[in-house]
Amino acid sequence: MTTVRPARTGDVRAIRSLVDFYSPDGRLLSKATVTLFEDIQEFLVAEEDGQVVGCGALHVMWEDLAEVRTLAVDPEHAGQGLGSLLLTALMDRAREVGVRRVFCLTFAVPFFERHGFELIEDAPVDPGVYEQLLQSYDEGVAEFLGLERVKPNTLGNSRMLATL
Repeated sequence: MTTVRPARTGDVRAIRSLVDFYSPDGRLLSKATVTLFEDIQEFLVAEEDGQVVGCGALHVMWEDLAEVRTLAVDPEHAGQGLGSLLLTALMDRAREVGVRRVFCLTFAVPFFERHGFELIEDAPVDPGVYEQLLQSYDEGVAEFLGLERVKPNTLGNSRMLATL
C-alpha cells in the first residue's frame, strides 16, 4: 500500500536518487543536496513498504501562487498512479496554505493536463508582483519568470498553470 506523507530529512537520499535519475536528460533540474535539505519542508514523498518511491514539492512563490517542483516517481513504480497521488496531495496542500494558482514547468504536458493544468505563455502575474519576484534568489522563480540566465535549463519545457 502506498502512503503519501511529509518528507523528513532521512528521505533526502531517496529524493537525491530520484533527482539524479531524471536530471541528466533535463526532465528535472539538478539540485544541490544542501538545497534538498533546506527545502525538505516543501516535499511530500510516496512510500511503499518503508521505501520512498516518489516525491514532489510545493514552493509558494507569492500570495496566491505556488509551483509544483521535483515531481518524480521511481521508474520501477511508474504507471501505477503514484505521480497522480503525489500531485493531488500537493494541490491539497496548496489549498491548505491559501494558494489559488499552481504553476509548473514540465515536459509531461498530458499528465498535468489530466490534472487541470493549462498551457500558458508568460508568467501569470501583474507587473508589480513580477518586480517583487525579481528580487528572489530562488532559481525556480527565475525559471518561472523566464529570465535569460536560466533559459538553457528550460529549453523545450512547457509552462502550465492550474487554478484551484
